[in-house]
Amino acid sequence: MLTCEDEVLAIGRKLDKIVDGSKSGESAADLLDVLSKLPITIDVLTKTRIGMTINDLRKKTSDEKLAKKAKNLIKEWKNLVDKREEKKEKTPKCEPTSNSSAKNNKPSSNQQLSKPASSVSNQAYSSSFPPKHLENDEVRLKSVQMILTALRHADLPDGTLDPEEIAIKVEERIFSVHKGTGDKYKAALRSRVFNLRDKKNPALRENVLTGVVKPEKFAVMTSEEMASDEVREMREKFNKAAILEHQMSVQQGTPSDMFKCGKCGKKNCTYTQLQTRSSDEPMTTFVFCLECGNRWKFC
Repeated sequence: MLTCEDEVLAIGRKLDKIVDGSKSGESAADLLDVLSKLPITIDVLTKTRIGMTINDLRKKTSDEKLAKKAKNLIKEWKNLVDKREEKKEKTPKCEPTSNSSAKNNKPSSNQQLSKPASSVSNQAYSSSFPPKHLENDEVRLKSVQMILTALRHADLPDGTLDPEEIAIKVEERIFSVHKGTGDKYKAALRSRVFNLRDKKNPALRENVLTGVVKPEKFAVMTSEEMASDEVREMREKFNKAAILEHQMSVQQGTPSDMFKCGKCGKKNCTYTQLQTRSSDEPMTTFVFCLECGNRWKFC
């Protein structure tokens, strides 16, 4: 038997297809009716992100009745969140007790009272997602959703901060740096999403989620900075090899007319031989044309 969460996820996938245009919109109203009858809790809303799907449907549909139904459903869920926050703010007062029992119960009481406050703090961002200042900006809202999806595409590591807050801050920084949602903004966004999803570089996503790399820093990191240690080492080796090739072909080269330049056709060259691989393999010959500056190598 499917749980409420499973049913909501299944309906969410169907609605996503309707929004994308890959499925007829005739069943959208029926799906919303099913959602309205399910015993959806705040926990289910948070885990399934169904609110974002419904909000996307509301904005893109041309059916006024469907848009109104989606809006009412979102409003109903928002009231659910608001009521929970109101309950947390109303902390029950302790009943009068004797002095001795009051002293004994004081630490426990403080601990109990501190928990709701912490919970409210942790949920503050989640209850206001998507952010109100982006509700009418479809491009930026979609960007935040893309970053959030990339952050949550795999299991969250221990010590994870609020992914929604991180996604919002990353997008805000990208928007601020590139002064709008132009090509540079979109390129920066694609680069962040790609690197967060890179299976060969899980450390980057973990560092962003746990706060080792701040959202504002991550938003402006270069490709080199986001790369995995393995890729960095490979790039360093290539750079060293290129520098060595340049030096070997120019400095201390032996003049020779045995080599014909493929660029200018002249034979005014110098060459240097170097063991670049294992000792049982042929040496690499680096050639430099003194006429046109062309360089090449062969084994």
